[in-house]
Amino acid sequence: MTTIHLVEHAPPVPRPLSDVVGRALAASRIVDAAPDPYLPGHWRLRAGSKVGAVALTVPGAGTVTLRITPKVPIARLFFLLGYALSPHTIPDDGAVDVAEHTEVLPAFAHAFERQLARALTQGLVQGYRTTEESAFVVRGRIREADQIRRHFGAAVPVEIVYDEYSTDIAENRILSAATERLLRLPGVPGNVRRRLAHHRSRLADVTPLVRGHALPVWRPTRLNARYHGALRLAETVLRGASAEHDEGQLRIDGFLFDMNKLFEDFVCTALREALAQHGGRAELQARGIHLDRDDAVRIRPDFVWYADDGRPRAVVDAKYKAEKQEGFPDADLYQMLAYCTALGLPDGHLVYAKGNASYAAHRIRNAGITIQQHALDLDQPPGSLLDEIRDLAERLAATTLV
Repeated sequence: MTTIHLVEHAPPVPRPLSDVVGRALAASRIVDAAPDPYLPGHWRLRAGSKVGAVALTVPGAGTVTLRITPKVPIARLFFLLGYALSPHTIPDDGAVDVAEHTEVLPAFAHAFERQLARALTQGLVQGYRTTEESAFVVRGRIREADQIRRHFGAAVPVEIVYDEYSTDIAENRILSAATERLLRLPGVPGNVRRRLAHHRSRLADVTPLVRGHALPVWRPTRLNARYHGALRLAETVLRGASAEHDEGQLRIDGFLFDMNKLFEDFVCTALREALAQHGGRAELQARGIHLDRDDAVRIRPDFVWYADDGRPRAVVDAKYKAEKQEGFPDADLYQMLAYCTALGLPDGHLVYAKGNASYAAHRIRNAGITIQQHALDLDQPPGSLLDEIRDLAERLAATTLV
């Protein structure tokens, strides 16, 4: 088995690979891969913004394990993730220590297992689950429309719906599916894998989720409070952050974070929380905004803050970028100019993960618009990081509506 280690957004590196494996990596679209023009038998590989671990099963070449390490410390990555998922959750004394890990998947599997163990300490949460079925005895309510449509007036079987109190509820089904998912991934430490297998046996009686279907809906309540942390991590495993698909004859199975999305979620969530004291309404991934008068060109800023009367007050876009010697990309300025024009705002704000450029402001000719670019330093303690967000929020709040 071939194992390849890369670092997020690092310069391309040559690796001795067969053409079959090199083409498979290029087809995966997880990393940039191209034959090295100077070293025969080598491919130049470059990781983008996705971090984590995947196993690629390549026909005729076996399994290739690809591990991509983030530039930010693992503990900082988990802070960004945790805050974006639940900004009001205050870590307790038993908070998971992930600083000992240098790779994403082992740290995440460890964190999830600890949260799951705490969730299941007092046993499985029970609740009511709505069940629809055909039966020969009436239980609950008769579904009259289904009875007529399916049985044409016959007395039995009866189409019924009822609520059953059991452990086979959405919360346990999500935890079970995430546990199964992690047990299949490469790079989960052996001791964590054994504990996950033990938890899986405790969840063995719940109905498995159907692959490709939407996750069941759960709502935070007092009764399932001890599940909240584990459920949020479980949903991260099962929604979008994981990769498990076939690309032609190439099978990809793994767990990846997109740092672009993680940074965007953190910045927008933290701004929403910081601006709450100033009133108004914050909308993440704002919808219903168009660039033209005919509403044919839709635009979707990451963050729009509206005043109490509904007028746009500030617009922000979060951009997690690779470091560039020339500074911030010009294309982001054009995008923000479009947002400010459509929303009628004199100022727009671009927030980057700190690289080689610091704060900059650009006054646009003949437009009366200023675009400000901010650099957020991720390599600092969580409290200082949130202080930077609060400073930006105060700057947004100080903007005067025309």
